[in-house]
Amino acid sequence: MTLTTLTKEEFQHYSETVPCRSFMQSVQMGDLLEKREAKVTYLSLKQEGEIQVAALVYCLPMLGGFHMEINSGPIYTKNEFLSEFYLALKEYARQNGVLELVVKPYEIYQKFDSDGNPSTEEKVDSISVLTDLGYQYDGLQTGYPAGEPNWFYCKDLSELNEENLIQSFSKKGKQLVKKSQTFGIQLKKLKREELPIFKDITKETSERREYSDKSLEYYEHFYDSFGECAEFMIAILNFSEYLTNLINRQSQLIKQKDALLSLLEKYPDSAQKKKELRELSRQLETFDVRKAEACKLIEKYGHQDMVLAGSLFVYMPQETTYLFSGSYTEFNKFYAPALLQEYVMVESIRRGISKYNFLGIQGIFDGSDGVLRFKQNFNGYIVRKPGTFRYYPSPLKYKCIQLLKKLLRR
Repeated sequence: MTLTTLTKEEFQHYSETVPCRSFMQSVQMGDLLEKREAKVTYLSLKQEGEIQVAALVYCLPMLGGFHMEINSGPIYTKNEFLSEFYLALKEYARQNGVLELVVKPYEIYQKFDSDGNPSTEEKVDSISVLTDLGYQYDGLQTGYPAGEPNWFYCKDLSELNEENLIQSFSKKGKQLVKKSQTFGIQLKKLKREELPIFKDITKETSERREYSDKSLEYYEHFYDSFGECAEFMIAILNFSEYLTNLINRQSQLIKQKDALLSLLEKYPDSAQKKKELRELSRQLETFDVRKAEACKLIEKYGHQDMVLAGSLFVYMPQETTYLFSGSYTEFNKFYAPALLQEYVMVESIRRGISKYNFLGIQGIFDGSDGVLRFKQNFNGYIVRKPGTFRYYPSPLKYKCIQLLKKLLRR
């Protein structure tokens, strides 16, 4: 069997039939890569005319040849054909002037529970299938090697519906979402001309967290390429409306408290009513502080809608992905990111998508990963991918060029 080239339509059809796939292996991603001046090819390995393995492969020029990459792939129907695919891929790279071939498989190396405890054995053959063919292996890593994660936090939505979704969250996660629902936050899907709003959020967040942000042009290209398969969502709040909500809610609680006090006069020994009264009193104690904070926000920002946070979600038949996000720390007390997470899971359920991929975590479980702590609120599980593999068709040429580049940088 040899590699053959698929049309975009053929790859699109096949990619929708495989059980596991990242948005990175989609024709939409291919369109985006071409907008970013990459050469995109859809390769396949067929048996008796039937596709068994396929991949979106992209090439970028580099000194002395091309950098070729398969990110989050290949996709396949039967994994027993992977070895033949990877072997044929080496020859394809040699014939097409490739200096460096990089493969980042998407299959699962090992699963873990939400706290990082292993729940399956390590799938070592996901590594040996490549190393046995002469691919160099970067090794099992934590953190974000070259800016990309090998560890992902996911949630199974297959047994959930809109009604019981929140109940599947952790205790803290339920509290965050329910509290965020009381503020009057509105969620909005951005139009293309509104993408600068999203860019402002990610710019502020990237500067605060010290990572490299994407350009506005990139987000525009992403929007154009993915269409209805992507949503740039923001959470907004009008502080005048927020103050009105606080006043109304406070009035309701006062009425409930008065009713409880009347009941306790009749049933002074009711432990349940006393517990409810303590809880209501505790809630009411916070309202004067919250109203004062709302007045300060109105004084500062007026009566306009203010953006609290934003997220980019990508929908594929196999999974939804939480790709980029940002928030303004001044508004952290409104827990808008939690509300966005609830939204995308509900939307995924409505679209019939059974898996939600929160994307990357560090793979370090000592409590230092704040991103992991946030995602744990939604009570999912963790998967580890094998990592990165490299093949150099002309290793001596590659080493000489790398040495030359190093010398020129001195």
